[in-house]
Amino acid sequence: MSSYPKKSLPNELAADPTAALPENLGLASSASQIGDAPCESVRACFDVEQPEEVEELERHGLLTELTRRRFIQATSAVAASLAFGIPATVEAQESANTSSITLRVNGRLQTLALDPRTSLLDALREHMDLTGTKKGCDHGQCGACTVLIDGRRVNSCLTLAFAAEGAEITTIEGLARTSDPKTIEDLSPVQAAFLTHDGYQCGYCTPGQIVSASAAIAEQKKGDLSIVSWQSGQQDRPELTDDEIRERMSGNICRCGAYPNIVSAVRAAAKGATA
Repeated sequence: MSSYPKKSLPNELAADPTAALPENLGLASSASQIGDAPCESVRACFDVEQPEEVEELERHGLLTELTRRRFIQATSAVAASLAFGIPATVEAQESANTSSITLRVNGRLQTLALDPRTSLLDALREHMDLTGTKKGCDHGQCGACTVLIDGRRVNSCLTLAFAAEGAEITTIEGLARTSDPKTIEDLSPVQAAFLTHDGYQCGYCTPGQIVSASAAIAEQKKGDLSIVSWQSGQQDRPELTDDEIRERMSGNICRCGAYPNIVSAVRAAAKGATA
């Protein structure tokens, strides 16, 4: 049982709970009363038992004269904005701030109307429905959003879409040998190696890992060096050792900790084998 003391109602309220209510507190039948009368009911409600609080509010200018019509108008506006989305004025302002851009992604051209501040990641995911590229940290620190621009690895969350105009953009969707892969043979060597060597766990970072690994292998074949290359003294087309792989893939974080299998997959793909 509750230990709170029960407050007894005055006799007249116990007999008729509406007897002490002011006439304009939701009981008026006239439309003019409902729509236009100032909310003196606020004062009346306090006057029933707490007249000193009403005087204090009035003294500080905190007792507002709010009509029911204004209250209904305000709540209706909020409800409409939630039900129908962004107001037309905001949509018009946004459309005035967009510019036309043509991006070449996975060999296909697509023209979009984007805000100049739109990142390449948001353009791919929100405007082109290429959701394989993931938004992880949105600060360029995890590598989940890695794509290729003219063959070079970039963090698409830190790249403006307009900065990539005119370049060849490759996402995880564009790596497979066919546009609609059905078997492991239809995948790229790196994709197949990740699948065979179980180079993933939850899979969220995997698209970025695969794109980055594809570029890392291509960079090694061209003779590009890493800090490990200088430390090991192998500066003439260094072999893609496990240390080289770890260094070249260090920009891609796997929060599940599948690094041993990722290294195995990259090593196998670099040797042209998937097993």
